[in-house]
Amino acid sequence: MIDDATLAERGAKTVRANGIDIAYVEAGDGPPLVLLHGGLASTGPRWADSPVAYVAHMATLAQHFRVIAPETRGGGATVHGDGGASFSVLADDVLALIDALGLDRPMLAGFSEGAATATIVAIREPGAVRALAAHAGYDIFNPEAAVFAMGRAIFGGNPEATEADPDAAEAAFQGMPSMAAIFATMKADYDSAQGDGHWRQYLQLFFDRATRSPGYTLDDYRAITAPTLILTGDRDHFCSVEEAAAAYRNLPAGELAILPDTEHVITPAIVDTTILFLLRHVND
Repeated sequence: MIDDATLAERGAKTVRANGIDIAYVEAGDGPPLVLLHGGLASTGPRWADSPVAYVAHMATLAQHFRVIAPETRGGGATVHGDGGASFSVLADDVLALIDALGLDRPMLAGFSEGAATATIVAIREPGAVRALAAHAGYDIFNPEAAVFAMGRAIFGGNPEATEADPDAAEAAFQGMPSMAAIFATMKADYDSAQGDGHWRQYLQLFFDRATRSPGYTLDDYRAITAPTLILTGDRDHFCSVEEAAAAYRNLPAGELAILPDTEHVITPAIVDTTILFLLRHVND
């Protein structure tokens, strides 16, 4: 259990949902928006300057919505509990959080892993979601996606790995200047919340879902009834423009936005595009 002082330092509180205490931060008034961060990141203040976290954009989003930003189980200040942490479990967590907080058909938005989780929520429980803004995260819905072998190579040390090798992962990130800071922030953030070396335990949980199909494909997007925005950058090295179009074409009520000169990052333009989409569907 995370102590009150640690939660206070993070500006967070917890809610009991799906058998765990989910840490989350909240800001703003208005229609509820559940905002899901990407893998390795969190809602903690250490991520305020990171291009792969929503932290720097919370104030902008809070001008329009009641933003509820939970931390993924095992990450940040959300303690995992027992068993695995598959995408189905993460979706269960989000649905349980919505119920525990008494949210009425909130909007969902997420980046990367958070977008994937939000999409599975919308597939499984179409009536629970008012609108969905999914920024990247659709790559894993291709069972043959190159990202799975890439994940095994980076987080397990080789393309055939069956479990995480935290030391190999650290070495891999240190060899990528653009990613080294993200890994260092993750280590400092997760260890400060859950104890020295916790980042290693998190990578074991993360590895399992990052290296295999979640059991859903782009065909399952047809089950999503909520208005849905598929959003990516034209230079995203994980989520291609071509697969974004394929995902969009499977949606009964879809929109597609491709941001120019944009990699796998969260930018002010990404956030503005997300806000404009969600505001159009506040009353749906």
